[in-house]
Amino acid sequence: DEHSLCKNEKMKTVILIARVLSALFRPTYYPLVGFIILFAFTYMSIFPWMFKLWVLGMVYLFTVLLPTVCTHAYRHIRGWKTQELRHQHKRLVPYAIHLCSYLCCMFIMQSIHLPRFMLAVLAVSLLIQCTCLLVNLRWKVSIHSARAGGVTGALVVCSQLFGFNPMWWLCGCILLCGLVMTSRTILRQHSLGQVLAGTLLGILCGCLGVWGI
Repeated sequence: DEHSLCKNEKMKTVILIARVLSALFRPTYYPLVGFIILFAFTYMSIFPWMFKLWVLGMVYLFTVLLPTVCTHAYRHIRGWKTQELRHQHKRLVPYAIHLCSYLCCMFIMQSIHLPRFMLAVLAVSLLIQCTCLLVNLRWKVSIHSARAGGVTGALVVCSQLFGFNPMWWLCGCILLCGLVMTSRTILRQHSLGQVLAGTLLGILCGCLGVWGI
């Protein structure tokens, strides 16, 4: 009847929005976005544009392009479909690929003595990646939620280090976490416990990663 059709249309719209949010806030892009924020809102905005573009290009290469290409190549070698990488035991090698790429990027940045807050962005991402890898050996946790939580944790520590009021930024980060957790739950990629655990894990890693650097 008309009521059922209307309900189905609403559900389709909700699922579409969830898919868009899940795609927009993919874990792969967080380091790149973090560097863009550093160059736009901190003292690093005075750096030359060529230097900024060079750093962003290097970050894109090691945190987005190389891991994506290598993961796709591995999937084709194994003859797996994209959906099969959602299985817990099949995500270990993609995690390892990302870890190696991040470590290479950090090594290059450290060897050319870039500011430590640049390293902090990668350190948080790397810590989240390692922690999720270990947790996923026993239990599936949401890496999407962990990365969103990592932004929140890093923001809180940065506000203490730089002495600014993070209220509005913190509200935005909390909204981001809520959107990511909701989208992953609606798409049935994770349970409520898995997205909550991922977010809390990310907040902890975000705090520790920035303090450690």
